[in-house]
Amino acid sequence: MLARTEHDLIGNMELPNTVWYGIQTQRALDNFSISGVPIGHFPELISSLAMVKQAAATANQQLGLLPQHKAEAIIAACKDIQSGLHNQDFVVDAIQGGAGTSTNMNANEVIANIALTKMGRIKGDYQFLHPNDDVNQCQSTNDVYPTAASLAIQLAGDALILAVGSLTQSLYNKSQEFNHVIKMGRTQLQDAVPMSLGQEFNAFATVLGKEIARLQEAGKLLCEVNLGGTAIGTGINSHKDYANLAIAHLVTISNKPLVQANDLIAATSDMGAFVYYSGILKRLAVKLSKISNDLRLLSSGPRTGFAEISLPAVQPGSSIMPGKVNPVIPEAVNQTAYQVIASDLAVTLAAEAGQLQLNAMEPLIIYNLLNSIKMLTSACKMLDERCIKGIQANEKRCQDNVDNSIGTVTALVPVLGYSNASAIARQALAENKTISDVVLGRKLLSQQQLDNLLNPISMIGI
Repeated sequence: MLARTEHDLIGNMELPNTVWYGIQTQRALDNFSISGVPIGHFPELISSLAMVKQAAATANQQLGLLPQHKAEAIIAACKDIQSGLHNQDFVVDAIQGGAGTSTNMNANEVIANIALTKMGRIKGDYQFLHPNDDVNQCQSTNDVYPTAASLAIQLAGDALILAVGSLTQSLYNKSQEFNHVIKMGRTQLQDAVPMSLGQEFNAFATVLGKEIARLQEAGKLLCEVNLGGTAIGTGINSHKDYANLAIAHLVTISNKPLVQANDLIAATSDMGAFVYYSGILKRLAVKLSKISNDLRLLSSGPRTGFAEISLPAVQPGSSIMPGKVNPVIPEAVNQTAYQVIASDLAVTLAAEAGQLQLNAMEPLIIYNLLNSIKMLTSACKMLDERCIKGIQANEKRCQDNVDNSIGTVTALVPVLGYSNASAIARQALAENKTISDVVLGRKLLSQQQLDNLLNPISMIGI
């Protein structure tokens, strides 16, 4: 049998018998070709959908609503999906109309057809196990989809937290390696006062490390779910004990501390937790981009720029200029950050666009959040492995910059005063001399006094 015929309220449709999805999924494929990104691109979402359906089937069996043989088949199908066997069968475009109905039905149909084959039936033989009546029992897209999304974002966020943690540790390791290297600090791209290269990298690690706690806090907000609210939060068509049972099973399956929202009507339409999480991703993106900007500046050259550090050479930099090597890894992180920042705006606008008891723009919210997490996770891993771990300090260049800078004059202000120090700086610039040369030439301090005041250890505060 090469094809099967399925029916819905629109009419009949012939489907290849090789596909696990059904007629409503096919209609979504025909209707929505927007991003070119199928929901199967986000394995955490697919696994989360299967977890929700497994929890629902288990609860419905306990309540006597779903016969044991059907429940067992559905649960087995859900476990197959969670193992990653069917990600390629989740084919609807991530951007879709209908507030996620196409995603929910893609899940319902795939689960139903897998379950049917486990029961010894053929695909599409829904009289024995139905996508809506059985797989979707006591559920609506409006509680399944946001619950699965909340869970998926947490699961994907776990990988991001690990990547940020590893990158932070690598930056800290470099700070220890470079702690003895004295260099000039800069404000507004002008010479400021001395510091160590280790202090600079330690600051990177500190700034980035703070984002781990922020991501964890944002994830906690997503633990409040509206499962059991069904269509608009009133729980219509569900057993009075279903919600508590289903969420309890979902906690066990997912190992996440999920709880039911106090007000299911509010939780069904409110996208606040998603907006907050998106803001944290934007904050992380901004910090990663700023660090990448600094790495590009510090490594600029190699002869005519700052050249205080050398980034690992990972590919030739030009098709016309021999020997050129570009800071391609930080550049890719910058571009990732810009995309995440733009995605945050899309999430914000989509959340604001909710109307009355539902937000029909949830697919855009979920697509952007999962895509941002995926990109940031990859960017952190790339920056860590392909750049940070291989950075080398150019110690002589750093020391030469300190010796030639007028910024060291700041250390003389407590002894000589601001006006005298300013005059010394002007003369040093005008005559192309060092601060030491000018001070000694004016006989303002002895060599020993000057050496003590300009001692690198005293100047950098360690």
